[in-house]
Amino acid sequence: MSTKKYNVGVIGYGWAAAAHIDAINATGLAQVTAVYSSRPLDSAALSAKHGGNIKAYRSVDALLADPDVQVVDITSYPSQHCEQAVAAAKAGKHIILEKPMANSMEEVQRIVDAAEKNGVKGCVCFELRFSGQMESTKALIDQGLLGDIHYGEVDYYHGIGPWYGQYRWNIGKKDGGSALLTAGCHALDGLLMCMPGEVDSVMSLSTKSKSAYFTPYEYDTSAVTIVKFKNGAVGKCAAIVDCLQPYYFRTHLMGSHGSLLDNRLHSDRLKSDKSKWSTLSMKMCDSGDVSDHPYQSQFEAFFKALAEGREMPLTSFREALRTFKVIFAADRSAAEGGRPVKVD
Repeated sequence: MSTKKYNVGVIGYGWAAAAHIDAINATGLAQVTAVYSSRPLDSAALSAKHGGNIKAYRSVDALLADPDVQVVDITSYPSQHCEQAVAAAKAGKHIILEKPMANSMEEVQRIVDAAEKNGVKGCVCFELRFSGQMESTKALIDQGLLGDIHYGEVDYYHGIGPWYGQYRWNIGKKDGGSALLTAGCHALDGLLMCMPGEVDSVMSLSTKSKSAYFTPYEYDTSAVTIVKFKNGAVGKCAAIVDCLQPYYFRTHLMGSHGSLLDNRLHSDRLKSDKSKWSTLSMKMCDSGDVSDHPYQSQFEAFFKALAEGREMPLTSFREALRTFKVIFAADRSAAEGGRPVKVD
């Protein structure tokens, strides 16, 4: 007998969707049985490519009306997320939602409210929380090797130019939104995962490369945000999508007993030489390719939580809501020239 419990319908069939489908099927806890695309797709071809029996739909409403689908995975353009997620919640479907949740705080709140009103669970694709780098980092923090953290930096450097699949729609304000929203959100979310306490306020500034590769962007493609926490700690997040360099997901945390710089550690609790770093064997986040992201681990956690009737760890709608409140406050600060903005 199959151990798979959930049938999943995918809304949107692009680059991210293919990675999601393979990851969902690989969990052994769910299987993709339906796909909606605005492009005509052949059910037999989809089934042959991904395995199982997949039905192609040309209407979101028709997919949501399928009684055999218990979960929907939304990988469409960000500007479509709110309408589709709210409709999925009203149809009683649990939701996997690619980041960003939506392109305004009002839309994000609508999604969260609809899910809670209709008794469905949600998972936001902040999958880097399930990466080796972030899991190892959090374990070091939880074991007290850094002590009380008073300052931290988590930065995202990834040039999203015409060589990258996301570029064609990412350049527009409608779906790209901002440097922080479109991709740097992974770093801001990572900062909140590492730093203790709630956010008090943010201050952000943004700018843009003069490279011809990034001229088509309708918004600033580099942003830096200073985060003030209510407990007095301070954090910094750079979101740079117009750099010409290899992908780099940078972490630097400082506490009362040590520091962590990417995969290098010093902790006085280990009695190590403070003039040298100790190198940790953690798997680093070193690629923007969705096929390299830990979706499978994240989706396994989601399906297990569904089976147990509880919110998933790390990337539930409520947890993601906290991150997006900070992101939209930061974008507001940048739009107003760096004025500090309180986070409610």
